[in-house]
Formats: sequence, C-alpha cells, structure tokens
Amino acid sequence: MTVNSFKTHGKALQKGLIIGATLAIAFACSTSAGNWAQWRGPHFNGSAEASKLPASWEDGKNVKWKTELPGWSSSTPIVWEDTVFLVSPDARKSLLLVSLDAKTGKQNWSKRLAVGDREVRNNNMTSPSPVTDGKLVYTLLGTGDLIAVNFEGDIEWRRNLGQEYGKFSIMWLYGSSPLLYNGKLYVQVLQRNPSSYPHSNDGKEKRDSYLLCVEPSTGETLWKHDRPTDAIVESQEAYSTPIPFEGAGRKEILILGGDYITGHNPDNGEELWRCGGLNPRKDKWWRIVPSPVASDSHIYAAAPKRDPLFAIKAGGKGNITDSHIDWEFDDNPTDVATPLVYKGKLFVLDGDRQTLSCLDPATGEKHWAGSLGVREIHRASPTGADGKIYIISMEGTVTVVDAKADEFKILEQFEMDEGPCMSTIVVANNSLFVRTSKHLYCIAK
Repeated sequence: MTVNSFKTHGKALQKGLIIGATLAIAFACSTSAGNWAQWRGPHFNGSAEASKLPASWEDGKNVKWKTELPGWSSSTPIVWEDTVFLVSPDARKSLLLVSLDAKTGKQNWSKRLAVGDREVRNNNMTSPSPVTDGKLVYTLLGTGDLIAVNFEGDIEWRRNLGQEYGKFSIMWLYGSSPLLYNGKLYVQVLQRNPSSYPHSNDGKEKRDSYLLCVEPSTGETLWKHDRPTDAIVESQEAYSTPIPFEGAGRKEILILGGDYITGHNPDNGEELWRCGGLNPRKDKWWRIVPSPVASDSHIYAAAPKRDPLFAIKAGGKGNITDSHIDWEFDDNPTDVATPLVYKGKLFVLDGDRQTLSCLDPATGEKHWAGSLGVREIHRASPTGADGKIYIISMEGTVTVVDAKADEFKILEQFEMDEGPCMSTIVVANNSLFVRTSKHLYCIAK
C-alpha cells in the first residue's frame, strides 16, 4: 500500500448512495455488453464485459484480422454486432465513414461525408468518434457537419453546425464526440469567445458555448442550451465529451470544460448544478481534454496540465464549489487520458509521466501506482475488460496491467509501432479492436 496522496474536503464518503447505486446498476443493465456503440463504451466509463481476451498479440499471435485504413485519426471505432464503423480522412482530404465486417475486417462500404481535412498537431477533422443506436450511425466532423447514415451507407439527414451557429472556435480543432442517451443525440461545443483563429473565421466574432439536443431520426433540434463561463481565452475551450450520470435519484448530462463541471437535465438542458474551483489560478491556457467519468457516489473532473483530479459528491444543486468537492488527487494526475472506472476502482493514467494509479473511487485512497516503464507519451484513454487494463502509447507500445491485483502488475508489454496511436482500444464481442495510424486490428483468442 502506498502513502495516500489526496486532499480531503470534509468527510469522504465511504459508501455510494443507495439510490445512486440502484440507478447505476439499472443503467448498466440497459446497455449491451456485446457492443461498443460510442466513446468510452457501453457504460460510459471505459469498461466492458468480456471473457478470454488475450493479453498479448505480439508477433501476430491472436490477430484475427487487420485492415488497412485510408488515414490516421484519434477517433475511436465503434462496434454494433457484426459491424465496425470508423471515421477517417484519406489522401485527398476527404472525410469518410467506413463500415467493416467485424468478423473478417473486409470493407462493406466507404461513404464520403465531407471534404476539407485539416491537421493541427495531434488532431484532424475526424477526431470525434461516431456513435450508433443500431439503426443509424451519427458522425460529427471538425467541419461542423453532423450526419446520420444508415447501415447500408445512405445518408438519412445532415446539417452543419458551423453554418448554423458559427465555425468551431477551438485552437487544436474540434474533438468532442456526440452522445446518444435515452433516445436523444447530444452535442457539446465549448469554445473560445470571441473567435480569433484563422480556421474559425467566418466573419462573426461572437461564439456561444452550448449543449445541443437533437432528435436522432430526423436531425431536428429539440433544444439548445447556452452554457456560460467566466473562463478566459483558451480556458473556455474543451475537447471533452458529455456523458450521462444516473445517481442521487435523478438523471443528468455531465459537461466538463470552461473552468467548470456542470450537470444538466437531459430533457431540456437546464443546469442543475455547477462546480468551479478547478482553475484557481485563472490560467488562460487551461483547456480541458479528458471527459468526465462517474462512480455510484462521485463524479470525477480531471483538471489539465498537472492540476488535480477532483472528486465531486453526487446530488448537488446550484453552485456546489464550496460544498461538494470531496477530495483531490494530485500525484500523477492526467492531462489528456480520460480516467477509467472498472471493478469498483478508479484508474488514472498520467500519459506524460507514464504512470498508472489505482484509487478508491469513494475516498481517493491510493491502492497502488506504478510506472509503465516506457518513455513514450500516452494520449489514448485506458480500457478495462476481462480483469485487464489495456493501454497504448502514441508510438504504439501496448501495456496490459492486471486490474485485479492488490499491487501494480504488468502482464504484458510489446510494440506495435505504426504511430501515432491515439485511439482508445475497443472491446466488443470478446474481441479487442486496436486502431493504429495505418491499420485496424481485431484481436481475439
């Protein structure tokens, strides 16, 4: 057991709220364990149910198939039953939605959704991950195009949010993925106001940050909720993805960015609560990359650039900055990778110092921490399944950690190369789907 490295705010909760736990169980059971339908998987926390997953696919063993991709992207593939969907640019800067057979890797079809790929550092116009409800595939591109495509590759509807509300005003290009929840499609845009980037120049300076709710079958706007902030310059921007939370007797949509984490009513976007204190120095370059994640009793907001991870008690109303921050974790926090909640534990990957920490989700007590032993930057978020944690570096080094052990234990580590690798490893149908800059691999015993 390592020495604790967290700060408590009041008395840390020892047990999750009974109501929250009950709702969370019901929520988990309502998802399909065989599918990975959107960013962070069936439970919105990076975990999935699976069995007999291999710990290694070094030297081609356990590689069921691999398929060459038209281009690189940090977006995560999604899997629905026997079909894999992914977005990618090609050499002509077209932006594609690609459908693959999950059993063979053979391409079913490729649909050009838009043109005009642009690269800024580690992002391009296909950074957001697609989502599906088993009927349509919904893709949001950095161009502002929001498009629904059926499983045969036909476009059902499309609209351009940039034309409607102004081009995305985000320094490193738009990177938030859409969210499907309870039959509605949600899009988060947290951006700089006034706009000042050449790629967002459309003659309009004013930019609102907002949460948009769309009817998935038609693309019609159900409501749009503006999300104000007193953050300044780049700190208004976020690459995080909204996630749902069912706890403390209610349902919420969580949004992290612009110096705050907020909870919203899924039916109308009303802000239920707001927690600040995440950027006490008012750093104007304090952009947010990791998405929020939740356990039964707490909601976790990872501050960037070596600032702490905050644990916020569920059930708050109004401004809860001074009342609901329960504990902080500031020993090897994350800057980019979204934390993983798996098997009753909270795993935090420090991708710059290559350290994985295992915490008690209720108290912040550190069970263990360990170095991955590879000096490579990690940007992909960790995945938990079959008692293992799967991690991949930008250069393509895979580290598999034992999620059940009482101490840090690496099960396997090997190189895939083919960087940059920034896409989260996906688990579906007792298989792993691993995206590199060149290929998509299906891994299974």
